Amino acid sequence: MSDIETKEENIVEAEEKEIEETPTEETTTTTEETAVEPATTEEARKEETAATEEVPEGEEEIEVVEEKTYTIPLRHVWTVTARGMRAGRAARDVKAYVARHMKAEDVALSNEINSQVWARGINKPPRRITVRAVKDKEGKVIIYPSKAA
Repeated sequence: MSDIETKEENIVEAEEKEIEETPTEETTTTTEETAVEPATTEEARKEETAATEEVPEGEEEIEVVEEKTYTIPLRHVWTVTARGMRAGRAARDVKAYVARHMKAEDVALSNEINSQVWARGINKPPRRITVRAVKDKEGKVIIYPSKAA
């Protein structure tokens, strides 16, 4: 055996000993696990249930003042507007319809509604769309897809 081979074997053996001597993550864990105390008061239980309720995707927690569901007819977009401008006109009409019916100036479309309007391209928006309009305490209205759809 040459000197190089013996040095390599010694290095490998030294590395194996180091691995054996170093404590693993499992052995270094302490028994200090956080104990969760059960909620004893009515308020604490309500807070826990409120924290576990899931907020739908894309929807932030807002203080809802008014919520309405509308089926918005968009058939006039097909007859009035040129073929290459229909989806944009339909999105504007959805915002205008909700602004008129909710008596609000600040109206925003959610990404889901925008995707529904543009799903078949610029030439063929839907003939009608069902939406859920949510008005917060500041007067801002956000348009979401209807829960039934």
